[in-house]
Amino acid sequence: MAQSMNDGMNGSMSTRTDARERPGQGIGGTLVVLFDTVATWNERRRQRRALEALPDHLLQDIGLSRADAVTEADKPFWQG
Repeated sequence: MAQSMNDGMNGSMSTRTDARERPGQGIGGTLVVLFDTVATWNERRRQRRALEALPDHLLQDIGLSRADAVTEADKPFWQG
């Protein structure tokens, strides 16, 4: 965080945050948010496909049925 001295009579200190230091601000922050969102969607898609591909005995080991796995795999990638 950038700090600057206030030249006033009281000698107090004020803090200022530049736009480039604030996450989620400006085009850079927007690109970071967009990249993170796409990465999250891709990871969900990958995990759901892997879950769907598991054999029944492994699904049973983690407490899921084949129907649970299919229901999860059928969700759209953007849905959490």
